[in-house]
Amino acid sequence: MLQASELELERGGRRLFRGLSLALGAGELLRVAGANGSGKTTLLKILCGLLAPEAGEVRWQGTPIRLLREEFSRHLVYLGHAPAVKDELTAAENLSIACTLAGVSATPQSVREALEAYGLPRGDVPVRRLSQGQRRRAALARLLLSAAAPLWLLDEPFTALDTNAARFTGELIAQHVARGGAAVYTTHQDATISAAVARVIELE
Repeated sequence: MLQASELELERGGRRLFRGLSLALGAGELLRVAGANGSGKTTLLKILCGLLAPEAGEVRWQGTPIRLLREEFSRHLVYLGHAPAVKDELTAAENLSIACTLAGVSATPQSVREALEAYGLPRGDVPVRRLSQGQRRRAALARLLLSAAAPLWLLDEPFTALDTNAARFTGELIAQHVARGGAAVYTTHQDATISAAVARVIELE
């Protein structure tokens, strides 16, 4: 499904990684661990095509993602470390726009149900009035509408979440993998996600 071979990248005169290779198939889960500044976010950006490595390449179903471009983006969900939400819009408006941009069909009812599942308030409350945890949950609600995307790339999905929301997010990831999807996630926390095939890459 997803393969990366001999990835190399330097940032600010510091080598983040060299010769990094990985392969992720259907029904597999990969955790990328490491301290702040070790390159976890950078690696996810390379895997989703937002950043090009200095050496090596990433392939999707055997084809380099640099050749697939938009076609590859239709097969994945990428959620960055910071919630990509517009402050002046409501959580529902943000989620609807994110789905539209990703080519995901989402009805107003499905959007509402996804937000309710994450315990977000109803109504026309702009995101700027939500707490950091609520903003994070508003972004993560997209996972409930993205079951058809085979690849999930999630940067620190448990940041700012309370215990219940973190558990729920872990369950969503586990369910995605159990359906035959694949997921890569970074985290500083000890997060146990059930998966038949689960691996860890530790970045120094």
